[in-house]
Amino acid sequence: MEGFGVFLRKELREALRGNRLLVVGAVFLLLGIISPVGAKYMPELLKLLGTGQAGVTITFPTPTVNDAIAQYLKNVAGTGVLIALLLPMGMVAREKERGTAAFALVKPLSRAAFLAAKLTALLVILAAGVALAAIGAYFYTALLFEPVAPGGFIACTLLILLSLLVYALLTFLGSVIANSQLLAVGIGIAAWAVISLISAIPSAAKYTPAGLLEPASALALGTAPAHLATSLVANIVLAALVVALAWLSFRRQELSGAAE
Repeated sequence: MEGFGVFLRKELREALRGNRLLVVGAVFLLLGIISPVGAKYMPELLKLLGTGQAGVTITFPTPTVNDAIAQYLKNVAGTGVLIALLLPMGMVAREKERGTAAFALVKPLSRAAFLAAKLTALLVILAAGVALAAIGAYFYTALLFEPVAPGGFIACTLLILLSLLVYALLTFLGSVIANSQLLAVGIGIAAWAVISLISAIPSAAKYTPAGLLEPASALALGTAPAHLATSLVANIVLAALVVALAWLSFRRQELSGAAE
């Protein structure tokens, strides 16, 4: 793929200079840190709030490492979906809006290299953010509760990354199809809504990105993960299908002055 390396460096440089990498990293780091901290201190805070009301007694079970992992999944894999949906919205659509996509493809840069560099940059930025979340969550979980097995926690984090990547690829597909960033993120959100509805069906949930979270929790806590292989294969296939659709759409688009 001619021009891939040069264009990838350009994408990563822009992400760094435009503070996109910094913002994504900071948000994910915060999500990771507040997961075990919230699991540890939120019951105490709610208890304090309840004691101010006459005749009200609030009791909570003692928080455990299970609560910390549950919050980690909820915050990083749940709230993180919003970041995953917004991050790729302008990656291709913005360049088509400005006409810079056609300009870039006039140079010795193939369409395959253009799209591959965009996808690689998306993966790098998202992976960096999730890695920071994992570091923050692991450190504070060990500090406030007890250390969990590093191997299982890393496997858990990789499943979270795959889950978020699938959602990000849906918006990326929208960015390839659409000519505006707003429409691109709209397509991503619509796809997320459809997947959420499918996830509500117990028999179908394991085939969706949300289905990765149950085995992710089990891996982090050192228990046997249910339907791990099924969920893993289903989501890898879904990610590959979305990338293939993005490529088929992009290769057929008319870009003035673009070289094939």
